[in-house]
Amino acid sequence: MANKKRTETDSLGTKKIDSHRLWGAQTQRSLENFKISNNIMPTEIVKALGLQKKASVLANHSLGLINKRLSNAISKACDNIINLNLIDEFPLSVWQTGSGTQTNMNANEVISNYAIKILKGKVGSKFPVHPNDHVNLSQSSNDTFPTIMHIAVNELTDIKLIPSIKKLINELRKKTKSYSKTIKIGRTHTQDATPLTMGDEFSGYLQQIESNLERIKLSKKELHYLAQGGTAVGSGINAPKNFDKIFCKFLNKFTKNKYKPAKNKFEAIATHDSLVYFSSSLNTLAVSLLKILNDLRFLSSGPRSGLGEINIPTNEPGSSIMPGKVNPTQIEALSMICCQVMGNNLAVSQAGSQGHFELNAFKPVIIFNVINSINLLSDGISSFCNNCLKGITINKINIKKHLNNSLMLVTALNKHIGYDNSAKIAKKAYIENISLKEAALKLDLISEKQFDKIVDPKKMI
Repeated sequence: MANKKRTETDSLGTKKIDSHRLWGAQTQRSLENFKISNNIMPTEIVKALGLQKKASVLANHSLGLINKRLSNAISKACDNIINLNLIDEFPLSVWQTGSGTQTNMNANEVISNYAIKILKGKVGSKFPVHPNDHVNLSQSSNDTFPTIMHIAVNELTDIKLIPSIKKLINELRKKTKSYSKTIKIGRTHTQDATPLTMGDEFSGYLQQIESNLERIKLSKKELHYLAQGGTAVGSGINAPKNFDKIFCKFLNKFTKNKYKPAKNKFEAIATHDSLVYFSSSLNTLAVSLLKILNDLRFLSSGPRSGLGEINIPTNEPGSSIMPGKVNPTQIEALSMICCQVMGNNLAVSQAGSQGHFELNAFKPVIIFNVINSINLLSDGISSFCNNCLKGITINKINIKKHLNNSLMLVTALNKHIGYDNSAKIAKKAYIENISLKEAALKLDLISEKQFDKIVDPKKMI
């Protein structure tokens, strides 16, 4: 049996809508006109819209622009959006108008109809709650969407990304301490270099991630400034005086972040430099992670024909044809995520550069990619920590073998016999496949006693 329909209107005329749906004519038009992929607006955006609309109606009520009866009904509708009880009412594609107007109207229509139901009115009538005149009062899509972009990223970063990074830092700190006395050969240009400890190596990884956390926190600060109150172009037309400040006051009651009006609302609507900056911090995190992951990938290579200096957990069979094979699957998964985040950042950078005159009309693609990056990094880092990093152990036999076989221990002789003579020892040892000590004694460049005293890995770290 076909769904019952109701008729709603917008400025273009009438539109048939499934009667059980809360969205209106503008949402329906967008749904029909933008059948592009399965990328719908992220739930984080929907939740942020609920927060933004609730803060807006409370601000409007405090300014005497809307009565308590309507304000309460709209607030209840917003609460249901915040709690994602109405998520099925937000079906629109990311690939829509560049201002996000259709998603803003999606929220306005759903809130309006839900509030009408609360007030025992007729869904679709726009009475007693109008999507534009009441729900969107003192707002424009052009200041609403940038506002929810900042809210969504801030809240998601606090809830998911920062905790996952802190978990990674904690695990790296443990490894750094545990392996602080395990001497191994260093490598530069992927070739043998002078010794260090495994703890030293992990301390470098630890510093990378700690620095990335600070970069993310620093770039996140810019997202506390909101465009709300700028309305269409930044001038604030149709928004009452102090609406922006009162809006932030109410919003701060629902969140842990301290939001403030943008320093310049023309800039906040016309550009998204703050989100480009934040995305670049995610990109830097991905760059750092990929360096660490590649190191771990090669350090765990083998188990018998590679470096094999660390052992990674055996989580699942690695091959459909080679029995007993184990692959660095968590490393590979997070590495792919890093590549995706780098690609997302390029899209964000490109979209951020496309602000024309008073509006950047690439807002949906910016927020879609930033949110995607945050979720991927958060989940990927947590999975890597739980299923790989925690279970990494060291292979002391291989570490010792590589250390003792390295020709670069000869570096310790430089200040005693000179660079050129030390080079002769290394070259002879390599060509004749003998130890450094044997080569040094054959060349009669140093005594055995002196060699043993000087060429000691413990003294080289």
